[in-house]
Amino acid sequence: MTSAQIAQLVLRHEPAKKATLSAKQPLTIGRAATNLLCMPTTEGVAEHHAVVRWSRSHGWLVCDWGCQEGTYLEGKRIRNCRPLNDGDEIQLGQSGPILVFRTAQAKSNPRNRSQPAEVSRAGGGLEFAGQQIPMQNIKTVQLLSRPLYPSSFSWWALISLSGLVLLPWFGFFLAVELVSLAGWIVLGSRKEYILNVTLRDGMAYRHSFNNKFTALGHRNGIRKAIGQYSSV
Repeated sequence: MTSAQIAQLVLRHEPAKKATLSAKQPLTIGRAATNLLCMPTTEGVAEHHAVVRWSRSHGWLVCDWGCQEGTYLEGKRIRNCRPLNDGDEIQLGQSGPILVFRTAQAKSNPRNRSQPAEVSRAGGGLEFAGQQIPMQNIKTVQLLSRPLYPSSFSWWALISLSGLVLLPWFGFFLAVELVSLAGWIVLGSRKEYILNVTLRDGMAYRHSFNNKFTALGHRNGIRKAIGQYSSV
């Protein structure tokens, strides 16, 4: 169980427009007047589009209301609810407004201020993955994740089925099943975090990290450098 963080949603292209989040009341978003964050004339927004709420077990979440336009978190469409990290971008529809999730705690977190060896500012540009990129050429910065061992489930299933030959020796059978299950849980939870920098000309550069918080700190640092969001 965790305590609620002070958080806001910031309109990316108009940082002065912010909506403060409350752990006691979910923030509903849409064109209908009944929404707490009402966008009656914004193109791409549904009548009842999405909601951002606090969960004691999962922290801040963004949830899609099943609208046809869709809700996108870091460029990927969500179907139900997904946890939010500082700096995450929520887009309402494929061409709708982008809301940046910001927490007050992130300002005092040294991990969010770290500068990586591969990602550093130099001479008014960004040195990223061995490339020198002018700041004004950067369009978006997204953090993607993918499993390090995508075949772990298949291996677990194969070992589990093969272990059935040991069923007459129940002790050996149980040991094999428990070891294979533990291996699947450990390997299946390992992820690679990929920082994707897209330029205005369509070119994209990527750099991978094994640590999620390091990747988040780098992403937030680049976004702040190019002025995509302001601090809470």
